[in-house]
Amino acid sequence: MTDNSHNNAPEIEPIDENNIIAERRAKLQALRESGVAYPNDFVPEQRAGALQTKFEALDKAQLEEQNATVTIAGRMMLKRVMGKASFATVQDATGQIQFYINDEGVGADAHEAFKHWDMGDIIAATGVLFKTNKGELSVRCSELRLLSKSLRPLPDKFHGLADQEIRYRQRYVDLIVTPDTRETFKTRSKAMNAIRSFMNEHAFMEVETPMLHAIPGGASAQPFKTHHNALDMEMFLRIAPELYLKRLIVGGFERVFEINRSFRNEGVSPRHNPEFTMMEFYAAYTDYHWLMNYTESILRHVATHATGSAVLQYQGKTLDLSQPFDRLSIVGAIEKYAPSYVGTDLTDLEFLRTQLRKNGVDMNAPAMKNAGLGALQLALFEEVAEHLLWNPTFIIDYPVEVSPLARASDKDANITERFELFMTGREIANGFSELNDPEDQAARFMAQVAAKDAGDDEAMYYDADYIRALEYGMPPTGGCGIGIDRLMMLITDSPNIRDVLLFPHLRKEDV
Repeated sequence: MTDNSHNNAPEIEPIDENNIIAERRAKLQALRESGVAYPNDFVPEQRAGALQTKFEALDKAQLEEQNATVTIAGRMMLKRVMGKASFATVQDATGQIQFYINDEGVGADAHEAFKHWDMGDIIAATGVLFKTNKGELSVRCSELRLLSKSLRPLPDKFHGLADQEIRYRQRYVDLIVTPDTRETFKTRSKAMNAIRSFMNEHAFMEVETPMLHAIPGGASAQPFKTHHNALDMEMFLRIAPELYLKRLIVGGFERVFEINRSFRNEGVSPRHNPEFTMMEFYAAYTDYHWLMNYTESILRHVATHATGSAVLQYQGKTLDLSQPFDRLSIVGAIEKYAPSYVGTDLTDLEFLRTQLRKNGVDMNAPAMKNAGLGALQLALFEEVAEHLLWNPTFIIDYPVEVSPLARASDKDANITERFELFMTGREIANGFSELNDPEDQAARFMAQVAAKDAGDDEAMYYDADYIRALEYGMPPTGGCGIGIDRLMMLITDSPNIRDVLLFPHLRKEDV
């Protein structure tokens, strides 16, 4: 599709950035010679956004009666020199406002100096508010200062920052020139505040656990390795905080949560970044049914607080968090979303292997080579149903062999009291009734060690200290992890996880 969005924009000659930078460096040198180039003695007393809100209802005459004096600063985004008068559009963290500059207000010397300032410079002014004939709120400047010289030109106002990789790599420029980007991260901040307030209201205590682990645990993933020189030992960046949080449940803190950075040495994709944010929370005397209800409540609360509604629009489709979430077993989801499997024998191991091969799954991969019934059913679900789960859906009762930390069901020893929550075809949360039987947990760890020895790099390690903690006794407990970055994608209608990360990881830049 041809992009005609800028057809009416004037033709702009390519700029020679090196020449512009050289000219600005010369201006900076002149500033250094005349005094302090980067002063640090100015504090703004007002913000643009608050002024716009406060005075938007007043007409020109009413505002003049106020005689409101303001002291404000920001980045110059637009500059117009019109003979005896000049205008500058200045942007701070809250919005934009216009400066009106003339000889009468700031003096001929200051006005002349302004004419040589550049877009991107940080400037400050004191003056009286007024409205132009077109109704634009402006500051009639009586004092004007240059606070910070910008040496690099901003992207032109017509085309903006069009290169997506540059937007990710130079997020500082993206934030300056792209209002939607600023709004995305403001919304993320609102959502994070909503999460914390909700957890606090329900008697959860926020904690911090180590990011450097002697034994990586709490998830099936490949860790980043490092070396601690003083202790002369191999260490790992955490792949999840789970085992430390459950140690706190053993210690007597009955409700804990951590909003944490975790790291997994895996692929990069629109849904994956090697460094990411999760929230994990654990509550004693609860099970996975309680967790599902609570997780629904969290997500509904966060969406409403951050966007004003629990009904979201994501990539042109409605995502309704206001209604009760669906709950399906793995087999139930396969039969609902891939109805050609209705009437087939989804307990037939060879049938499942054949179907997986047809879907391109490498059955010789370590995780598949010795897979039992539950793991094969899960793999088929991931191939034929997972991507179709647009509406919020809990997939429940995962097999024991792929759930080494979850409590087995009293009704069927082959499945666990575990769920994963899916929306828009991607996993958002994972939770379960915690396994608190130390002997069962030790046996599960040993099975994971055997899988690792057989070549599964993502299998878990044996954590003897965690087993020791369980031997002191952990009460019945439910725990859940929510992928914060993926949740933020939904709340901000962002198609790529990099859109909701201030500084996503990229390949090394060629410079």
